[in-house]
Amino acid sequence: MLIALIRPLGSATADVVGTSLEDVRTQLAAHAQPGFDLASAPVRMLKGEAKMEATGTFRRVDGVEQIEAEDMASLEAKVPEGWQMLSVRRA
Repeated sequence: MLIALIRPLGSATADVVGTSLEDVRTQLAAHAQPGFDLASAPVRMLKGEAKMEATGTFRRVDGVEQIEAEDMASLEAKVPEGWQMLSVRRA
């Protein structure tokens, strides 16, 4: 028997402009939705201004569930559309 942990896929983005890295971080934190963590936020300086711009990408991290099957092919077939398999262990 194989047991897998699965989670729904999901992502969101937010564009912010700030005067410092701390300002950018604060603004991105305000955009975080429940169940999502900030995965990346590359920062670019704005040309001719004392400001920076960042696009934050948030990835879903909640909604973990467990599924079971006798073999890997059956386990993979049980993963619903829009979900990802996180780990597999043998029972």
